[in-house]
Amino acid sequence: MQPNKSVTEFILLGLTQDPIRQKIVFIIFLIFNTGTVVGNLIIIVTIKFGRTFGSPMYFFLFYLSVADTCYSTSIAPRLIVDAPSAKKVISYNECMTQVFALHLFGSMEIFVLVLMAVDRYVAICNSLHYPTIMRQQVCIMLITLAWIGSFIHSVTQIVLVLKLPFCRSNLIDHYCCDLQPLLELACTDTYGINLLFVSNSGAICLISFLLLMISYFVILHSLRNHCAEGRKKTLLTCTSHIIVVVLFFGPGIFIYTHPSTTFPMDKMMTVFYTIGTPFLNPFIYTLRNAEVKNAMKKLWSIKPKKANDKMRV
Repeated sequence: MQPNKSVTEFILLGLTQDPIRQKIVFIIFLIFNTGTVVGNLIIIVTIKFGRTFGSPMYFFLFYLSVADTCYSTSIAPRLIVDAPSAKKVISYNECMTQVFALHLFGSMEIFVLVLMAVDRYVAICNSLHYPTIMRQQVCIMLITLAWIGSFIHSVTQIVLVLKLPFCRSNLIDHYCCDLQPLLELACTDTYGINLLFVSNSGAICLISFLLLMISYFVILHSLRNHCAEGRKKTLLTCTSHIIVVVLFFGPGIFIYTHPSTTFPMDKMMTVFYTIGTPFLNPFIYTLRNAEVKNAMKKLWSIKPKKANDKMRV
């Protein structure tokens, strides 16, 4: 996995070099990562073993929580361990693995968010045909395509990175390995490769964001035909979803569509979509849901479910 590379390890500069701020970073992100993992694991277990979660919405929520858990743990543990360290060393192979995981689970989260928006659109705007359109076989096919698409995207990114010759400084001005910081260390012309990165990662972020915004706009526009109570409930739900989408896609679009030069705010922007959004998703999408909270309380005290009560995940 290391063909013709003179660099065998990289040194991450992290979020800050100040010792006091490093301790603050350690504490804050330890809390965030613990909350992310615990919150998403609770949701995964609840949906997997709960009897009442038979709708496609919870089917997709299950995979959103899986993606969030894997996405966060591919980045946050390294940041937490490195925060109090004087020298933050990461091996070449570990760096490449982190790039692969970052894009695999990051793109999976994007695709699942799009699928959830499609599900909500069909449920609200085409409710009569919802059971036929979003049947179990269709949902399984969609989530399979999401995994395949994420894998192809991540493989494409890592193949491009592996071709880069690193013979300059091994200092990465970031807290994780990603495309743009690595491009700056390559001792070759990276203009063409950067265009490929932008057309891949940048296009996925931008197009998915536009699709999500269009779907939510159509959903909100269709509320005029609903009763006042239904409008209020859907409006609150869509508003919270839109906030998370903006926090996730806004920084991602900024990072993956600007030129290969990195900016001082890049690291803080990356925090939003690698650590912040996975932490918020359990609260926004499920833990605010009364059905989920009741299922958590009753999960271990209810009788065995019937055969067709829920969609298997």
